[in-house]
Amino acid sequence: MNSTLSPMASTHRTLLYPLLHLPTKPLNYPQKFIPFIKSPCPFKIQAAGSDLLGDFGARDPFPQELESKFGDKVLGFSSTEHKILIPNASALSLAQQDCIPVSQIHQPLSEVEAKQLLFKVVGWRLVHEEGSLRLQCLWKVKDTNCAEVLINRINGAVESTGHVPTLRIEEPNQVRAELWTSSIGGLSMNDFIVAAKIDAIKTSDLIPRKRVWA
Repeated sequence: MNSTLSPMASTHRTLLYPLLHLPTKPLNYPQKFIPFIKSPCPFKIQAAGSDLLGDFGARDPFPQELESKFGDKVLGFSSTEHKILIPNASALSLAQQDCIPVSQIHQPLSEVEAKQLLFKVVGWRLVHEEGSLRLQCLWKVKDTNCAEVLINRINGAVESTGHVPTLRIEEPNQVRAELWTSSIGGLSMNDFIVAAKIDAIKTSDLIPRKRVWA
């Protein structure tokens, strides 16, 4: 078999050589940028500034870009200030808020406002007692000992708030809590804050288990 290349093969060789001819000058990149290349890369990337990676990914703007005030022409701005924002009280859950002093100059919550806040607490209901609107919650526990344990847990959870509910043990083995702000003759935000803190108390070990019938 003749090993001489045909004219067509010679033509292909002539056309392919320019495409395969790569610059042989080694690239002076730090090795950490090209961990996947064992030998010096034959390509060279020219960046617009001192950044070796040019426009690859996020970077700080170049001095020329800052001088052109390019940030005024795009959404956002070239100089970005990062801040850690602490949520205000309205963004926190009721259980995370602190009670505030309430005096006679404050008006009690209306029934409409109270009904809206009622969605933020579990197991509580609005009642009218002695001419004022109040919050009530009832727990049915295993026995009297569990009732006393629950009362101690409630007192411990809300003692620091300075706004303690009225608690009483009712027969049989029930605990009732009642909240209202006596200084304004009705409900305040403090009552719902304390109710939310009480909701966070563990009660599963005090409540009788439901029977499961086979």
